[in-house]
Amino acid sequence: MTTRTQLLNALAQHQGRDKGISARALAQQLGLSPRKLRKLISSARDEEGYAICGTPRTGYYMAVTPEELQASCAFLEHRAMHSLRVLSRMRKVSLPTLMGQLLLNQA
Repeated sequence: MTTRTQLLNALAQHQGRDKGISARALAQQLGLSPRKLRKLISSARDEEGYAICGTPRTGYYMAVTPEELQASCAFLEHRAMHSLRVLSRMRKVSLPTLMGQLLLNQA
């Protein structure tokens, strides 16, 4: 079973956007399916706050500049907002109303 430490060790070789590694190549290197890789990365980001950056264009990498981190955060925010817009349309409520409902669910 691949651990978070193994993931971080592999990503240590990919410092900066220009040295990104594709999800497919990283998954293969770690002996994981791409789906399990995404889950491991999500867990490392969520539980420990690791700045594992990446987009489909750049691949995964560890940020070395504040600008790289900001660009990756902007990508994730855009993707999240898109998902929330889709959810609001499916529920036939405005995005602000949906956001209020989500906040109430967290209380």
